[in-house]
Amino acid sequence: MKKSSFVALVMGTVSGVLFALGMCMALLPEWNAFTEGIIFGAVGIVLSIITALIWCKMENKKLPKMNGKNVFRTIYAIVSALILGVGMCLCLVWEQIIWGTVVGLLGIIMLIALIPMIKGIK
Repeated sequence: MKKSSFVALVMGTVSGVLFALGMCMALLPEWNAFTEGIIFGAVGIVLSIITALIWCKMENKKLPKMNGKNVFRTIYAIVSALILGVGMCLCLVWEQIIWGTVVGLLGIIMLIALIPMIKGIK
């Protein structure tokens, strides 16, 4: 494993955990930690941006260009992850197992479709 990949792995994991913990703190009323959750979530987002910048610097790569294709891919990835999350909520929170499974599988298929969308088919 290259040094840049290891640094990105560690920093990405820490930023993801901070963001997830912050969202739990903010969205679970039982925890009574909304403000602290927003702070943790924001720190996680900032750390993930810093991780991407450090990784690009260590790999001597340029940042991705902001063109229509990349914006569409980003929006598509966000929508796909939200659909997967809705499927999980249907199963776990609202106990709609069949609909939750269908919606969750749709989200997974949409996320898998990102691979050929980004890498292409050769």
